[in-house]
Amino acid sequence: MKQKLLLLAAVFFGVLAFILTFQQINSERARIQSTMQEVALLELKEDVAEGDEIKEEFLVVKKFQRARSQLSNNREVTADQKNLVIGRKALFPISRGSVLQWNDLQATMAAGREGVNTVIRQGYRAISIPVDQTASVSGLVQPNNYVDLIGTFKFPGTRGDASLDTITLTILQYVRVIATGNDYGVRVPGQGGVRSYSTVTLEVTPEEAEMLVFASQKGYIQLSLRHHEDTAQVERLQSVNWKFLEKNFQNYNRKRQERNMSGRK
Repeated sequence: MKQKLLLLAAVFFGVLAFILTFQQINSERARIQSTMQEVALLELKEDVAEGDEIKEEFLVVKKFQRARSQLSNNREVTADQKNLVIGRKALFPISRGSVLQWNDLQATMAAGREGVNTVIRQGYRAISIPVDQTASVSGLVQPNNYVDLIGTFKFPGTRGDASLDTITLTILQYVRVIATGNDYGVRVPGQGGVRSYSTVTLEVTPEEAEMLVFASQKGYIQLSLRHHEDTAQVERLQSVNWKFLEKNFQNYNRKRQERNMSGRK
């Protein structure tokens, strides 16, 4: 009788362990899937030799799962970029079934149809502004990241004298970074990543370009790096001067403490 009970207990706990393990595996699978995104990429239908031109009939669009956190730095060519690679030459042999990557292609420019101008969306302009280590978030801003632009300026004071008031405000939100220095996201094998740069090139409208040129000449522009999924536009942003800072910094610290406490629950 005791042996039967032990056998039943072993079977019970074995089944229980199986169920718990199965639930854990499903939970982990769901967590991983929530961090993935389906992306349409270009796959080669046949072998391509070194120096051969990429032709449209060589390519087929297929969908793949990619981690959301890696999309901003992904070197794979997406389906909507197909027109940018047609006619480009292979840097080295590429096997059939391979997903085409930018570093598979020779970094050539010709007739104004290749290079950084091909990644600018129609209706937009590319404009470069100077940055230092602080303004570029310690050099962590990279091509295809999105940033907010925050400017600090000196304006004539409101007291009627010759004094100047310093003010900081957000100029533009959710601006795409096209290039950092001369790196616009196309890697040449053996070259490595560009970690130091003194300019960033941004994608803006013609009206925004005028404003940004003026602002960069009259003040200090700093980049505020966004999460890759954060596209929200914040309404009614404040303008910060000495009076605002003195009046509000304690309130900000109180709100931060409340947010930190609520996040621990």
